[in-house]
Parts: sequence; structure tokens; C-alpha cells
Amino acid sequence: MDQHFSHVALRKAFYPQAGIGITANNFLLCLHIATVFMGHKPRLTDLPVTHLALTHILMLLTMGLLVSTDIWETQNIPGDFKCKVLVFLHKVMRGLSICTTCVLSVLQAITISPSGSWLAHFKLKSTSPIVGLFVFLWALTMSLSSNLLLCTVATPNKTQPGLLFLTDHCSLLFMSYRHRSLFLALMALRDLLFLGIMVLSSAYMINLLHRHKKRAMSLCTSRFSPRRSPEERATYTILLLISCFEILYFVDSIFSLFAGMTWTVDPILLCLQMLVANGYGTISPLVLISADTHIIKVMQTKWREKHYYCYLPLS
Repeated sequence: MDQHFSHVALRKAFYPQAGIGITANNFLLCLHIATVFMGHKPRLTDLPVTHLALTHILMLLTMGLLVSTDIWETQNIPGDFKCKVLVFLHKVMRGLSICTTCVLSVLQAITISPSGSWLAHFKLKSTSPIVGLFVFLWALTMSLSSNLLLCTVATPNKTQPGLLFLTDHCSLLFMSYRHRSLFLALMALRDLLFLGIMVLSSAYMINLLHRHKKRAMSLCTSRFSPRRSPEERATYTILLLISCFEILYFVDSIFSLFAGMTWTVDPILLCLQMLVANGYGTISPLVLISADTHIIKVMQTKWREKHYYCYLPLS
């Protein structure tokens, strides 16, 4: 198969992926916002889920603009400026994606922890600490991606040496091995830290679920099977979300490490990495929507109440 044809085909495959992801994340975001306006008391995990949906919308939008051709035909905004802003925002959103998923897993582990455990001391009664944590994560992620504001440029000529091509229109200027290794090490350290926390919280939740299942099986008769509580269903959802993230992150890390250390990239591998890297942004809202029956039930209840009051006879 011709390499150029494969490149174009894989790039076009991103548009339906982005369309599904943006639509699903918008639906998830609207569901959580609607429940708040309807007077329902939000759960502690609602804020991270909302933040995750907003992060993925921006991540998919910036990637869609990077691979499109329409935005680059306008001459009103310099190409360098467009590249710097879009590449920087996309990298920041990807960093916030792993941070938010980690926060979500830790909050769920704290939520289901027994009252006598050491994690029970961290149970929150308001979302104020979570807001402060997200402000810190935004500052951290933006600082770690700040080098992109300096080394990202519009591609002047595809034959020019010393450039690492990100898309058809944007490239990275050559950086010294020391500076490149420093930023790669800092980002890897951040990712490994959050991945490690996710693994620990996942192991903790799996252990709690296993113990709870054994206790429930010993108490229930063979005639009646134990039903999952809302907390258990939410925990299984978070575990599935973490598993999807870790698999896609591992594959994406192989592509990124190869490109970052060798400063060479194949266009087909670049497109495959693009599909893998943005896959979590498409899968996560579908997982959360399908598993979060709580919000759907709240919406159904409010809808029935609205229709009930609309059809009440006038006295």
C-alpha cells in the first residue's frame, strides 16, 4: 500500500473518532450540569468527571484543528502562533487527562473505604479542596509543557533538516540532547507518579471489592444472589476506565519515546500514535455514560415530575 495513501487514510480516520468523542463528552458534560441545575446534590466524583469531559473536548478539538486544512488557509493569524497555541493546549489537555483520571481513582477509593481505615480520614465534605487541587494540576501541567511555546513552529519546508514534524503544518525545532532529556524526564516522572497512584488505588479497590464479595456470598443464601450497590458499580466503572487508560498510555508511550529520543518519525506511525493517544478521550465518556445509571435515573425522575405537574388539573 502506498505510504502517502496510508497516511491520508489514517488521518481521515481521526475525524469520526473525534466526532464520536466530542459528542459523547458534550453529552456527559451536559448530563452533569443539568443535574446540578435541577437541584440534585452533586457527588464528590462529579467534579472530576466534568473536568475530564471538558479536558477531552478541548483535547480532541485542538487535535482536529491541527490535522485540518481549513484553519491553515487563513492568513490573518501567523502560522507560528497557531502552531504554538494548538500544540501547547493539546499537550496540556493530555497531561490533565492523566491527572484527572488519577484524582478520580483516588476519590473513588476514599469513597468506598471503610470507616475504620486510614483513608477514611481523607473523606471530603465539600469540593473546595478538589478545586484547589485542579488549579495546582493546571499550573503543573502548563509549566511542564512550556517548552512547546518556544520550540513549536509552522513547517516552512518539508525538506528542511533539524525539524520533527508533528503534522503537515507544525513542527518542533531541534533541541539539544540535554534539554530534550530534561523535559522528557520531567513529563515521564509526572506520568509515572500518577500512574503509580492509579495502580495503588486500583489494587486497594480490587481488594475491598473482593473482601466485600466474599462477605456477601457468605451471608446470602444460594437462592438470592447479592446485588451490586451504586458504590460498587461506580468502582467497577473507574477500574474499567483506568484499565483502558493504562493500555492506551503504554502503547502511546512507546511511540512517543521512540520519536523523542531518535528525533525521527514515520508519518504512518505518527497517525497511529494520534489515534491511540486520543482513543481514551473517545472511550472514557462512553464508559462513564453507560455505567452511571444514577444520573440517568435523576434525569428520568425530574422529567416525570415535570410532566406530572404540567398535567395536573386546574382548580
